Amino acid sequence: MSQIRLSADYSANNEQLSVVPGMVAYEEGEIRNKLLRLDQHCYVVQNEKAVGVCLAEDVQNSTAGTSMFLLAHALPLQVAQLGDPEFMRIYGLNMAYMTGAMANGIASEELVIASGKVGLLSSFGAAGLVPSRIEEAINKIQQALPNGPYVFNLIHSPSEDAIERGAVDLFLKYGVTTVEASAFLDLTPNIVRYRVAGLRLNAQNQVEIGNRVIAKISRTEVASKFMAPAPATILQKLLAEGKITEEQAQLAANIPMADDITVEADSGGHTDNRPLVSLLPVILVLRDQFQAKYGYAQPIRVGAAGSIGTPASALAAFMMGAAYVLTGSVNQSCVEAAASAHSKILLAQAEMADVTMAPAADMFEMGVELQVLKRGTMFPMRAKKLYELYKNYESIEEIPQQERQKLEQQVFRNSLDEIWRQTEEHFNARDPHQIERAKDHPKRKMALIFRWYLGLSSRWSNTGEKGRETDYQIWCGPAMGAFNYWVKGSYLEEVSNRKTVEVAWHIMTGAAYLYRLRLLQIQGVWLPPACGEYAPQPFSG
Repeated sequence: MSQIRLSADYSANNEQLSVVPGMVAYEEGEIRNKLLRLDQHCYVVQNEKAVGVCLAEDVQNSTAGTSMFLLAHALPLQVAQLGDPEFMRIYGLNMAYMTGAMANGIASEELVIASGKVGLLSSFGAAGLVPSRIEEAINKIQQALPNGPYVFNLIHSPSEDAIERGAVDLFLKYGVTTVEASAFLDLTPNIVRYRVAGLRLNAQNQVEIGNRVIAKISRTEVASKFMAPAPATILQKLLAEGKITEEQAQLAANIPMADDITVEADSGGHTDNRPLVSLLPVILVLRDQFQAKYGYAQPIRVGAAGSIGTPASALAAFMMGAAYVLTGSVNQSCVEAAASAHSKILLAQAEMADVTMAPAADMFEMGVELQVLKRGTMFPMRAKKLYELYKNYESIEEIPQQERQKLEQQVFRNSLDEIWRQTEEHFNARDPHQIERAKDHPKRKMALIFRWYLGLSSRWSNTGEKGRETDYQIWCGPAMGAFNYWVKGSYLEEVSNRKTVEVAWHIMTGAAYLYRLRLLQIQGVWLPPACGEYAPQPFSG
């Protein structure tokens, strides 16, 4: 007998359908199978005995079938109908779904290429990589995806401007037409140069945007900067340096700095731990205010990220008005991600409470933190200890000998003098100005030494450095735990089965399925509890 129930205030109409005999589902398993046919109209019908579910293909346009009362109706819904179709058109996508950048190449070429080949947008994790490595990734991805879609991450580097500038040089040189701008606290000449250098006037006298920016933000004040046109002061500076043309400077006044704004809530890595249900509506209102003020030809699209790891969270974002959703942490456990096998196992075991905040390598001196996994690693505790020492002392020499010995034996596993030698070698190849600044500033030198550990610990987790497992820095948000809970008992529980494209497909298909359930509930029909969740099944093809 069917367990479908009707709301107490349900009011039936007299509309009837003629259904093929035997095609109405009454049992939970059969009902679920009907509901999963998202390409079909779905009907909840009733006879004198029970309430059941049938599809459009089960209905006859004659009196030969069984006459049943129509209680509720759900339209067909494909994953491509979720989100903003303009987002999909602009980037050439099949779904309004994006995978975000994970630094140090964790969001690898393999991940970006696998996604792009099926019309998904993925951002390569260029942050933290040397120019030659970024150049290698550009060549590999462009060769595999000559027409896209793909994105490269441009991370704000407040203490290493040369790195940020060098990345922009490469993107412009190789014609990378979309970047994901992240961790920006303010606009810099580098991001403005990238945006404006791609502007031109087309034959229809319209501004043509050659370089698109997807800005990841978690604060209204930063969102405002990307929603406005480029600042005149920066434009004049770039114009004087010959980095942009007079025409481009003029055209820049008619477009926002970003085509898309990704609202980043409680995510892995850099995050302000904002709740999505509070942050996204505010940014949507802010977007509307900027659109009313500037009247852009193409309104800014607003997507959602942070805590997106299940069909329910994706659907919630779309229902709040998100143009697209972006996942991060969950992709780090996928086979294409450039994280070590040990890290992926830890991620697959994570629960929602197994995350914490710890000092960030790239913004260490500013006290900026990022969200990491705390289960199976001592990195968070050790990183916090380093920042505590940095705040309390003005130089390495001031640190008490006992504390220094602990650092050398337990954290660095080498003398601090040797660590400084390695640090000098690293920055002389990457950004010599950093060493120059530290020569006469002992506290700056101490920061660079501590950043040695913070920087390498994330690489150890990627490469699977033996003997350093307890120091692995694994960026992770609570979405990872939610994802693990959702897929428990399914084929995706096993790390080796987690493929980025399949994870994306199941999250989006599950969101469409849950939307169908909510639509029927609004009409007063409540389905059996066993039908209330979408369970991922292996791809048959």
